[in-house]
Amino acid sequence: MRVVVALGGNALLQRGDKPDAEIQKRNVEKAVASLAPIAAEHELVVTHGNGPQVGVLALQSAADGSLSQPYPFDVLGAETQGMIGYWLLQSLQNALPGRQVASLINQTLVSAADPAFANPTKFVGPVYDEAEAKRLAEQRGWTVKPDGEYWRRVVPSPKPQRVVETRLLRLLLSSGAVVVCAGGGGVPTVRNSKGQLQGVEAVVDKDLTASLLAEALEADALLLLTDVHRVQRDYGTPEAADITNATPMELRADDFPAGSMGPKVEAVCRFAELTGDMAAIGALEDAPLILEGRAGTIVTPSGTYPETGAVQRIERHTLEPAPG
Repeated sequence: MRVVVALGGNALLQRGDKPDAEIQKRNVEKAVASLAPIAAEHELVVTHGNGPQVGVLALQSAADGSLSQPYPFDVLGAETQGMIGYWLLQSLQNALPGRQVASLINQTLVSAADPAFANPTKFVGPVYDEAEAKRLAEQRGWTVKPDGEYWRRVVPSPKPQRVVETRLLRLLLSSGAVVVCAGGGGVPTVRNSKGQLQGVEAVVDKDLTASLLAEALEADALLLLTDVHRVQRDYGTPEAADITNATPMELRADDFPAGSMGPKVEAVCRFAELTGDMAAIGALEDAPLILEGRAGTIVTPSGTYPETGAVQRIERHTLEPAPG
């Protein structure tokens, strides 16, 4: 099978962890221990989050007196792709001796006309009081908005249209390599007036990018791995109940928080609808069981695990074209 796995932030930092390099490297090794059995049997693409890491680098850049302006968010995104990609690359190589592993810094194309650019909503960075936030906005050209009793910077979160390096990813997969890519949703880029790629100050939702990439690569399964074992209906209430299997229509009938589970639900529903294949949300340590349909929340068009469909999709990747 061809499997796309999206690692949540807990793969690198557990709640309460300091963002130290050694802590993150240890967490990556634990994550790879769950992914190695999948990689040993299947084609594997690994994507990952980068929220805490971007936050740390943004603060460092803003405090660096040698810079006339802090580094823009597209550059910070590329930096975190390199840093996290290196940890995953090395850990996967150690866990899979003899297997080729590639880690890519890649770009995600968004539309310059996306309405998100006119209404930034994605909170990034630390909190400030109102006066400080407005002073920084004036000084650095930021957009700031209230976040509870504090103020924070906001940037656009446009919808991903395409991973620019998709063809290269196909070549790597066809060669048998495990691929790490699309970190933090990919570096957001647009086509400028000359048709050239240009980075923009934005954050692309990582789960939506993973869904888009899985579709483009004709993946057989999309796994969004986080720190919960299953999606829950009525989460946080006495009526909370695990969802084991669902159709996209059934899952969309529930209301999930926009800042946490909502984008994950949309990503798995989109993939299942457009491809007819299996998508799932579940715990990182359950990854092999989720792929077998024995853990997590499984989402398919029929609401059941698509064993026959999986076999049909495998043939597209393994059989040579018929002569003539």
